[in-house]
Amino acid sequence: MIDAVIFDIGNVLIEWQPERYYDREFGEARRREVFEAVDLHGMNDGIDRGADFRDTVYRTAAAHPDYSDEIRRWHDDWLELAQPEISHSVHLLRQLRAKGIPVFALTNFGIGSFVVAEGAYPFLTEFDRRYISGHMQVIKPEPRIYEMVEDDCGIAPDRLIFTDDRADNIATAAARGWQTHLFEGPEGWAARLVDEGLLTRDEAGL
Repeated sequence: MIDAVIFDIGNVLIEWQPERYYDREFGEARRREVFEAVDLHGMNDGIDRGADFRDTVYRTAAAHPDYSDEIRRWHDDWLELAQPEISHSVHLLRQLRAKGIPVFALTNFGIGSFVVAEGAYPFLTEFDRRYISGHMQVIKPEPRIYEMVEDDCGIAPDRLIFTDDRADNIATAAARGWQTHLFEGPEGWAARLVDEGLLTRDEAGL
């Protein structure tokens, strides 16, 4: 029995491929140089833990003047890094809620970047509960963030089903007793929701 469905956001509801943006804007060789010289994903982890979005990116840019323009783009062109939406996944979110099934978000996302995302992707306002790492000041796959979800929603772990595109995030949830699905595309997730009896094949777009 499932009492709530939990979606990750990046690469589940919205594509998150920063390297693709940098390849397009600066070329693959320059992107490789920048990403090898500067830990941009580590910088983003700090934002996801609650650090100020703009200040963190701009401080990093100031510390690496050879790559300052490229680094600032992480903030200034952020919506170009986080796009497009994965429309089939958004459909699943809305179909679940239309049937009265609680749907939560559990995502590594900064406070400031989430505000930007909300303005571009209205479905981000449609969850019954949202667990945003920047506000919680802890990120997946650290066990504490899953514990905080359990404490807040009051639902037994085995009555939660969670999808995420990262195996390490899934593994921690599974270790706590959550039901899990490694997201490798919306069709597989849709089929899992059908298998769980939450949606019909027609509702799931299959």
